[in-house]
Amino acid sequence: MSDPALGLLMLGLIVVVIMLGFPTAFTLMGLGMFFGFIAFYDPMQAFADNRVFELMVQRTYGAMTNDVLISIPLFVLMGYVMERGALVDKMFYSIQLAFRRVPASLAVATLIVCTFWGIASGLVGAVVVLMGVIAFNPMLKAGYDVKLAAGVITAGGTLGILIPPSVMIIVYAAVAGQSVVKLYAAAMFPGFFLALLYLAYIIGWAIVNPKIAPQLPEEQTRVPVPDWMRRFQAVYSKNVLVGFGSALLSPARAREIDTGSGRLNYWMLVQNFAASLVPLIIVAGTLWLAWWYVVIHQQAAAEVAVEGLQQLGSAPVAAAPVDKGPPTAFYVWFGVISMLCAAMMLRYYSRIDADRLEVIKLLTSSVMPLGILTVVVLGVILFGITTATESAAVGAAGAFLLAFQARTLDWKRTKEAVFLTAKTTAMVCWLFVGSALFSGVFAILGGQALVEQWVLSLNLTPVQFMILSQVIIFILGWPLEWTEIIVIFVPIFLPLLKHFSIDPILWGVLVFVNLQAAFLSPPVAMSAYYLKGVAPSHVTLAQIFGGMMPYMAVIGLCMVIMYLWPGMTLWLPNYLYGN
Repeated sequence: MSDPALGLLMLGLIVVVIMLGFPTAFTLMGLGMFFGFIAFYDPMQAFADNRVFELMVQRTYGAMTNDVLISIPLFVLMGYVMERGALVDKMFYSIQLAFRRVPASLAVATLIVCTFWGIASGLVGAVVVLMGVIAFNPMLKAGYDVKLAAGVITAGGTLGILIPPSVMIIVYAAVAGQSVVKLYAAAMFPGFFLALLYLAYIIGWAIVNPKIAPQLPEEQTRVPVPDWMRRFQAVYSKNVLVGFGSALLSPARAREIDTGSGRLNYWMLVQNFAASLVPLIIVAGTLWLAWWYVVIHQQAAAEVAVEGLQQLGSAPVAAAPVDKGPPTAFYVWFGVISMLCAAMMLRYYSRIDADRLEVIKLLTSSVMPLGILTVVVLGVILFGITTATESAAVGAAGAFLLAFQARTLDWKRTKEAVFLTAKTTAMVCWLFVGSALFSGVFAILGGQALVEQWVLSLNLTPVQFMILSQVIIFILGWPLEWTEIIVIFVPIFLPLLKHFSIDPILWGVLVFVNLQAAFLSPPVAMSAYYLKGVAPSHVTLAQIFGGMMPYMAVIGLCMVIMYLWPGMTLWLPNYLYGN
């Protein structure tokens, strides 16, 4: 048998052995050592002198000195601390109240919590199991269709490996030799766009067929407004913004109101007035940050540029063109968006009552801490303030602070989080060692060259190659998990991207979206098995699989839009870091 044929046999065996249930990392190393020994075999050499042992040491050292991998244990620790801290219950309740008038409100709240929680933890299994415990039974008791309830939890739970910070993106960056921060920026819009498509599908299905998501009874949508707030509205105004503003100026009548734990004091008036301003502060702060970064920060950075010295007697050097700031289109779009936001705020504050204020306070106490941590972790990476590793350290420290503030993390849970982090990190490191050895032997045997020759002989266009590669990865997602696909099969396609002039960042993000289907495609649909473990006994795997199928079609639609509109993926990294 020729060496290239041995390489193809090696590739086929790895799929079969993994499907039989053998550990992926040690299977990669075992097959790499076996076929590498054959590739380097010399009958004149002693067994211990075979060069495969030297290759194993070199590949292991190269994998362990990869700086990109340092951020993995910190991001994983952040996720496990969040999970063990049990911070999601109150978040689900407050978001469900906020969307109580939206069709399929429980499913919508579940998807939003899955998205936020997935971003914070990045652990698919933890998110699916946690939301299965918290949201699955309430949806079934409310009369929701089993497929709708199962589908939204399993599909929403996988978003954590797509939206940064994601361990999968770090692994791809290490395999492909790409920048982690550029990949994070590239995956940002597609990740949230996929979540938006999921949301549109859920609401659309509920509108077309209301029987799958009946309206919740009044007692489940009633906002827990304290009695003193109703009396306060009767004294001042139904509009609580106007009421608390007036009470701050003339607090005499407010101080006569009994809250059940004493009289209403001035500090409580200030707190409630400030809480009512939270939506305005968030919208105004976001617009100001966008204006500062695009207009003020960019122009200030251009003015700081220092001119170089010119040699005496040499011809004058033409001055570099001065950056005139953002194009006119930015000001137009910024003005339009600002006016829309202003109209929304006016409409919102003209209707703000005690119910809405209470929802704001619930969201502020449950969602905002996690939201601030997520924004800080992503912001310091994307704006170049810290590296991915330093940002992961900030996220892990913030996760501990949130859990301690909520008083849900004790010594036992802390030990569990650290132990699971060490276990997951060891698994990833062994995967990289095995993958490095396997890919090296595969290339030595000529398997990589044979695959490249076969693909090039097909005379494919870039579009055809893109479709072929994504279809292969999608099919591989049926029997394999994303880790095996990233470390074994993605390196086979990477050398071909340059020939077809395909951006490895765009292709990588398409792979990330495609691998969402790896968690949703039978027979190894891990999300289904995670949910089945906490679902009621009458819910079958067939029902869970049936609920996941439409979301695979949504993933396909998202990939088509991403390819037809590459700017959605590439605009942000190009804007932040250049081409």
